[in-house]
Amino acid sequence: MAATGREEIVSQQQQRQEYGGVDGKDYTDPPPEPVVATSELRGWSLYRAAIAEFVATLLFLYVTVATVIGHKRSQSDSSSDACGGVGISGRHINPAVTFALLLARKVSLPRAALYVVAQCLGAVCGVALVRAVHSPPQFTRHGGGANVMGDGYGWGTGFAAEVVGTFVLVYTVFSATDAKHSANGQSHSGEW
Repeated sequence: MAATGREEIVSQQQQRQEYGGVDGKDYTDPPPEPVVATSELRGWSLYRAAIAEFVATLLFLYVTVATVIGHKRSQSDSSSDACGGVGISGRHINPAVTFALLLARKVSLPRAALYVVAQCLGAVCGVALVRAVHSPPQFTRHGGGANVMGDGYGWGTGFAAEVVGTFVLVYTVFSATDAKHSANGQSHSGEW
């Protein structure tokens, strides 16, 4: 039985060396992005990606804010609010994710700046579209679909919830894009 276990370990080590080269890794970390990559400004792919960020954020905010307003309208007879609202999240779609990727040197400064501008403009346009679709009194009556703190909770609790939620979102994005686990299709619940 011990020989079989040893043979299996040797086989795994050989596979790692075959796939990973000298250091035995079965993945390759991408090189860090330069902080200021001015060459990116000349390529169409940067602007196409920024347009995609704008459209994705616009659609995300339009759908979520319209959903919250619709929920609040249907619950207007009730004093409780079971749907507290939603924030900006998604692939990058969230400026916090873009900032974290910038700090990790996975995106350059010009790309991150352009993404954040596109995300903020997309968010403003998405909410403006909701406001245009709903009548202004109805939009105002339902708080524009904004998050509100429930009774008994202070600003500190709300801030802590936002920090934890943002951390979970950023951690999830980093975990999903981790080269170590995407190389062999492994999940994080498997062997490290």
